[in-house]
Amino acid sequence: MKKLILFIALISLVSIGNAQWQKTSIPFGGNCFAVSGSNIFAGTGSGIYLSSDNGSTWTAVNKGLTNTHVYALAISGSNIFAGTDGGVFLSADNGISWTAVNTGLVIVSVKTLLINGNNIFAGTDYSGIYMSVNNGSSWSAVNTGLANTHVTSLAISGKNIYAGTQGGVFMSSNNGSSWISVSAGLTYAVLSVAISGNNLFAGTDDGGIYVSADNGTSWTAANNGLPKGVDVMSLIVSGSNIIAGTEEGVFISSNNGQLWIAMNTALPKAVVNAVAVNGNNIFAGIAGASGGGVYILKK
Repeated sequence: MKKLILFIALISLVSIGNAQWQKTSIPFGGNCFAVSGSNIFAGTGSGIYLSSDNGSTWTAVNKGLTNTHVYALAISGSNIFAGTDGGVFLSADNGISWTAVNTGLVIVSVKTLLINGNNIFAGTDYSGIYMSVNNGSSWSAVNTGLANTHVTSLAISGKNIYAGTQGGVFMSSNNGSSWISVSAGLTYAVLSVAISGNNLFAGTDDGGIYVSADNGTSWTAANNGLPKGVDVMSLIVSGSNIIAGTEEGVFISSNNGQLWIAMNTALPKAVVNAVAVNGNNIFAGIAGASGGGVYILKK
């Protein structure tokens, strides 16, 4: 029975892999996504775009956004947060207008955002992690034990928060008050982290994907089907699938990283900065002005 289920899953993945990507109307490279109901937001090098029809049409929503290099998006209730080269911006009206919320935050590139209940975490480029408990009105650094402050990604599982950095993965079990390194066996810089069940995945710079089943105590490579030494820019979990955006396109696994299937038909050979799923559609943010933008794959 297990072999039959795996065979069916592989047939499904091959079918997805043969589907064709289509470029949307977003004109510049996509860096990040956030999904809220029927709305999907895309952060790009030229601001934020909103689609309310699952990617068929897009509208720029940049009023008040004084820095349009957007690297991270996160949604908390009716609030949308954007991480940019100029700090964090907040919209309380579905992206119609934005306000800078940077009190206490060193104004550097904010590469990743994480919502944990009433707390918001911002991972920055070389200034570590900041936390806000009041919807971004003020921020405090939470870097105790964080030996590398170039933070690329954040993920949460239960009480554990994981930070991917240029120095590996760090974990906090006390809401960011202190961090410990959980990188034994992981020798590459980490560009992305994601959690699927009991497994923690790390997408690396030059080393592909690693997986840990013990909260980062130990790591093993999970690269079957991936190009050798590939950079993995983004990882997301959608149901039983893990989707990876890499410098060689998009790959999907339905068996906890044991096997990856390429899904790159009609997708430019370029860096995939971000991936997202909304309903039956998969979105990919492609880097660069030439061929860059947001692509959509209808499952």
